[in-house]
Amino acid sequence: MRRRRHPDGDLPGKTRDVRPAWLWAGWLTAVTVLVTGYFRLPLDRLGPDRPTLSWTVFITLLAGLALLLLRQIRAVLLDRRDARPGLVIPFLMSLSVLVFSGGYHALARAPGEFVGLETRLDALYFTVVTLATVGYGDITPQGQTARLVTIVQILYSFVFLTAGATAFSRRVRGVLAHHLGRDGL
Repeated sequence: MRRRRHPDGDLPGKTRDVRPAWLWAGWLTAVTVLVTGYFRLPLDRLGPDRPTLSWTVFITLLAGLALLLLRQIRAVLLDRRDARPGLVIPFLMSLSVLVFSGGYHALARAPGEFVGLETRLDALYFTVVTLATVGYGDITPQGQTARLVTIVQILYSFVFLTAGATAFSRRVRGVLAHHLGRDGL
């Protein structure tokens, strides 16, 4: 862990950790880039006009994210200190949400698939509401394909995002326990 010398000199106990501020800034920058990319990417090239390309991109991205999440979960379970799940897992979880949002946005262009989903923000909102299991009912999947993708999101969230969040919290507890000088919290 990098430490910065306190301005008062080398007084014992007068060092502070400078890494967390940089880590948070980096993570926030990455998420900002992801969200900006989501709103700027030409997602209109996907959808009912190009179903093979759309499904290939969607499935490839979800499979890749699932594998990367599993890799990070494995690193936590094996207690690999060289891994950075505290940075990578939240990033991958955020990216997963955006992939589903992009999928919903592309799918909504097909007639009869969604009621109330017209914009990228609507798609992101629907993804988060589904993830949070709130279900306000203002946007509803009507078509069979939209319902299938919603089921896939629920299962994906239940398996991969829950496992990722559990591994992330396990790692945070381990780091806190280490810094507090205990074996567990």
